[in-house]
Amino acid sequence: MSFQNPAMIGVAAAVCLALLAGYRWLHRQRARALAGLGASAVARGAWRRHVPPLLFITALTLLLLGVARPEATVSLPRPSGTVILAFDVSNSMTATDAAPTRLAAAQSAAAGFVRAQPDTVDIGVVAFGQGALATLRPTGDHDEALAAIARLRTAGGTSLGQAILGGLAAIVGKTVALPEANAAPPDLGYWSSATIVVLSDGEDTGGPDALAAADLAANAGVHIHTIGVGTVAGATIEVDGFQVATALDEGLLTQIAQTTTGTYHRAGDGSSLDEIYQSITLRITAKPELMELTGAAVGAAILLLTIGGLLMISQYGRIL
Repeated sequence: MSFQNPAMIGVAAAVCLALLAGYRWLHRQRARALAGLGASAVARGAWRRHVPPLLFITALTLLLLGVARPEATVSLPRPSGTVILAFDVSNSMTATDAAPTRLAAAQSAAAGFVRAQPDTVDIGVVAFGQGALATLRPTGDHDEALAAIARLRTAGGTSLGQAILGGLAAIVGKTVALPEANAAPPDLGYWSSATIVVLSDGEDTGGPDALAAADLAANAGVHIHTIGVGTVAGATIEVDGFQVATALDEGLLTQIAQTTTGTYHRAGDGSSLDEIYQSITLRITAKPELMELTGAAVGAAILLLTIGGLLMISQYGRIL
């Protein structure tokens, strides 16, 4: 424990000692005045008479210690961790089988998720197509996360492997790549409080290997939840003047999630996406925080004053 105004500790101690000395002197004076009543009358219930004044002295000491502003480091439980929202921004995300479009539905649900999180949860945003770009590093500033989500635009193809590697890079703070053949996987540390949420229609059009990237995430303790956006029936979009059919492909998304003990969900609109986000469980961790104890000292002092006052009323019919 420490004090912001340590000088008040000496003041509190001096006042306490002075009050105790003064009370002892008053008690002796009263004992002499009542000596003529007989020893039995003086002794009867003597200890009870001391309780209210001692409570008042203790309460005043606590109030003075409160002025010293005591503080202590305590471990507080909190829902914490890092969540990377990895958005598929390929051309197929313009399909309208999730209203109003696949990407817009994902953005809407993600915004609701971000608003619901405490500031102890760091949120990052990764946009992926054929490559992956961390548009926002993990931050507790959720307004920045909302702005990054709103800026997402579609273009190009899809690489789920890049989505995972981009998410891992945002978590560990350095570039992450798959190891060469027969090479040991890179040491990324262990990030049990980190989660990657991949929002995609699952149409993987290029490397790196998504399942190998998922193995890398699993070794680092990172869970991946995949959310399939769109419908199996699919829709038709126009790309460079051509009509292209696109549909939800759930197979690879399911395998990625299972590899990291995460979950796969299928979502057809923003409402169901929001329900899926709410099901993601964040880890409860204990973080040492410096807490001021002035309120506790004042509260204890008020309690002691109240008890002392009630005892005086019960003994004497009034507060002396």
